[in-house]
Amino acid sequence: MKIEKIFFWKGAHSFHRLTYHIVCAPKYRNRILQGKLALRLRELLFQCAETNRWFVHDVEAMPDHLHMLIQLPANVTPAKAVNFFKGGSSKVLRKEFPELQEFLWGDSFWQDGYFVESVGRLNEKAMREYLKNQRNQENL
Repeated sequence: MKIEKIFFWKGAHSFHRLTYHIVCAPKYRNRILQGKLALRLRELLFQCAETNRWFVHDVEAMPDHLHMLIQLPANVTPAKAVNFFKGGSSKVLRKEFPELQEFLWGDSFWQDGYFVESVGRLNEKAMREYLKNQRNQENL
């Protein structure tokens, strides 16, 4: 679900638009982000964002990693957002997809760590194209 919306948030003493590109991978970089699991993961990410009043511009699930383009308020660090996204989705996905136990030992769905970069307005269009092209690259 791609949403091309540009807007700013207003705080008590700030006017801001903080957009981030985040990449996470499942444990052992297994190629499991497909089909019903990928669809459910997208739902969970959007639910988490809505609950916390964040905004997800785009989510692109590749079989072995996930790209997100998200907008956060100034008082939320990308690390906190990733913690919420990964922690909440891990618990639900492991419960709803018990067959994952075969591929992912232990209690975690996600591997440790993540990639994050800030995305300015001028780079956002290029980032959207990059995310769109990730799916095309995978199909080659």
